[in-house]
Amino acid sequence: MASVTGSSVSLSVSVKQSQGISRAANVKAFSVSFNGNSFPSLRVQPTTRRLVVTAAAKPETVTKVCDIVKKQLALPEGTEVAGHSKFAHLGADSLDTVEIVMGLEEEFGITVEEDSAQSIATVQDAADLIEELIAKKD
Repeated sequence: MASVTGSSVSLSVSVKQSQGISRAANVKAFSVSFNGNSFPSLRVQPTTRRLVVTAAAKPETVTKVCDIVKKQLALPEGTEVAGHSKFAHLGADSLDTVEIVMGLEEEFGITVEEDSAQSIATVQDAADLIEELIAKKD
């Protein structure tokens, strides 16, 4: 059983095989438990035995976003800004958030659509969106 735990979310995945566990490529079915709720077993089709895992943004992306947020909000030296930091808790209003997004667009050479910009609440949200947009761009 594999388990991934975040700051507020816990995800467990149990892997079952019809003939024992020997290789990940032989996975036939798995079940998912999310925050104590179990979901039915999911089956892997013979043609789709590939498992894709999406990871959070790179640490260096999160660091750059933190630096831009600190600069845009003119936060005092020593103010902690991390992936879990919410813009609202740092004192950002809607105009500040727009300015942060503009700074991110300039720094990373991306364009953030208005719908996507409205879904950004934390530094991690911004970093994940940046990674996604950079991947689409390439």
